[in-house]
Amino acid sequence: MQHRRRLIAVIATIAVVALTGCSGLAPLPTPDAEPTAAPVDTVAGPSWNVTVTHVVDGDTVDIRYENGSTETVRLLGVDTPETPPNQVGPDEFEGIPDTDAGRDHLTMWGGRATDFAERELAGQDVRLVVDPEADRRGGYGRLLAYIYVDGENFNKQLLAGGYARLYDSPFTLRDEFAATEATAREEGVGLWGFDE
Repeated sequence: MQHRRRLIAVIATIAVVALTGCSGLAPLPTPDAEPTAAPVDTVAGPSWNVTVTHVVDGDTVDIRYENGSTETVRLLGVDTPETPPNQVGPDEFEGIPDTDAGRDHLTMWGGRATDFAERELAGQDVRLVVDPEADRRGGYGRLLAYIYVDGENFNKQLLAGGYARLYDSPFTLRDEFAATEATAREEGVGLWGFDE
């Protein structure tokens, strides 16, 4: 079934490209449209060039498509610590104790994750990629996606830098992300460097 859907998507994309070339009109991407260009890297999913207009926190951003429509995006496969006014949940970060010191540590790293995302993403033109193996939308209606900056997967960078933990859900790059988190944990990088 998955193979058939991909084949149909490829055929539809070719038809749209052919018709667009004949009409002289370019299709405008929308949040739920088919891809407007070839997918990038190892994830063969719908993708768009977008601008990050606002960093909500370390794992959530607001973006604007080329046609002017906007969307809130939750970065797929990662979870950064919450920042106030939300409550930090040490039980979600294995090895970080549910103590005042543990909560303070995670709050600090939540802020650092947000700062990192702002430095790397705010105002930037990036590539947004939706994973066909993952849910398209999260529980709050946000689009779930990878963000690529200069060809690098930003979601994975959050894990490598110890800014985030692996979010346990199905997606194509899950094994790769799990290995990246495991390395960060073993080396005590970022939030994994907790020392009470």
